[in-house]
Amino acid sequence: MSKGALDGQVALVTGAGKRLGRAVALGLAAEGARLVVHYNRSEAEAREVAAEIARGGGEALCLRAELTRNEEIERLFNETERHFHRLDILVNNAAVFYPTPLADTTEAQWDMLVDSNLKAQFFCAQRAAPMLRGSGSGRIINFASLGGLLPWPKYTAYCVSKAGVIMLTRCLARALGPEITVNAVAPGTISFPEDESQLHEAYNRLTPLGRTGTPQDVVEAVLYLVKARFVTGQILPVDGGRTIPA
Repeated sequence: MSKGALDGQVALVTGAGKRLGRAVALGLAAEGARLVVHYNRSEAEAREVAAEIARGGGEALCLRAELTRNEEIERLFNETERHFHRLDILVNNAAVFYPTPLADTTEAQWDMLVDSNLKAQFFCAQRAAPMLRGSGSGRIINFASLGGLLPWPKYTAYCVSKAGVIMLTRCLARALGPEITVNAVAPGTISFPEDESQLHEAYNRLTPLGRTGTPQDVVEAVLYLVKARFVTGQILPVDGGRTIPA
């Protein structure tokens, strides 16, 4: 692997075994970062991500943790510190997504969405902060969503959790500056090869760019925020213009 902008840095990506987490982990590795590939249930996929990084000449460590449990977050970062002795970039990507219609939502469903999507990001950032301060260029990239910016009534709990991520990002930027920058990406509809393209036709009609996003579109946004030195507390929609007011 040739030298990149992130050569020598260490990045931890939560939920890195699949979809956007996988793409971001590979994108950071391509820029020279050493990776902690976090997973919970997707062990085989996470190990394949780590293997792909190794085949490219990089270094990756697979670690499992249930991020709704603070003791497992502590173990995740302890193991990262023992192995790499530093942390420069935290990407809070791991999340769950399912509908929660008002009449049918259970307390367990609400708690799972909010704990997985918001609480976990807070406690990962809390545990990462001392390590990131030592980096000299610490970065936290949170994954929000258009669901945190637009109301989707059938997905209320998800939307609330992602709206919380947006405010969390701004609060952390205030709390952790100037040593650490904290920003968020808010992806719109992102297409993967395995997705059915006709499902996105309605989205395409709503966006000025007339298409769904690709994983690479999101990777480029994350890399911009990782490299930016004078940007913090910002939410970057990656949505083809979907959220432009009419």
